[in-house]
Amino acid sequence: MMLNKPFSESCEQNRLPIRQVLERYLEGRRTLLEIGSGTGQHAIYFATEFPALVWQTSDLAENHSGIAAWIKDSGLYNVLYPLTLDAGSDWPDQQYDLLFSANTLHIMSQSAAEQFMRRVSGCMHAQSVLLLYGPFNYQNLYTSDSNARFDQWLKQRDPASGIKNFEWLKDIADQSGLECTEDFAMPANNRLLVWQKTGG
Repeated sequence: MMLNKPFSESCEQNRLPIRQVLERYLEGRRTLLEIGSGTGQHAIYFATEFPALVWQTSDLAENHSGIAAWIKDSGLYNVLYPLTLDAGSDWPDQQYDLLFSANTLHIMSQSAAEQFMRRVSGCMHAQSVLLLYGPFNYQNLYTSDSNARFDQWLKQRDPASGIKNFEWLKDIADQSGLECTEDFAMPANNRLLVWQKTGG
């Protein structure tokens, strides 16, 4: 086992509840693009749990080495080395059956999050499903005191970041031909939003 791989405690804590939702959408779907693979832990866990699913990792270039370390150490053949993906610029010229992103939108700027919601549909076909995990506000209100404190911490760290408002995301998604079909409550005041192409 490799030492000094990046590690996220939140990935360990949220992977089971995410798995329980993800497995609802696996039937007939074989390819998944993870947008913002972070440490790479989710990719290895889910690729192990779902061996028939080909899991494509992606992130900014500076995070590739950590993701690659997890992949190399796993010995898995159904998890692929990361693509370079910047929400505001570079997107794969390919469609996937499933798309998944965890704890990414709140660390993005408003502009980058808008580009994410506008451009992700280009990687989706009519039956694709996008799953977005993380904290969200509703009607510009925090869902918990802990989320309010977290948002304050985010903005102190990067004033351009912060928890995004669901209705704002929905307005952009509507313009991009996406609709939110499910909104699952998750542990630690997070949500898992499921989006599909309109009429898909």
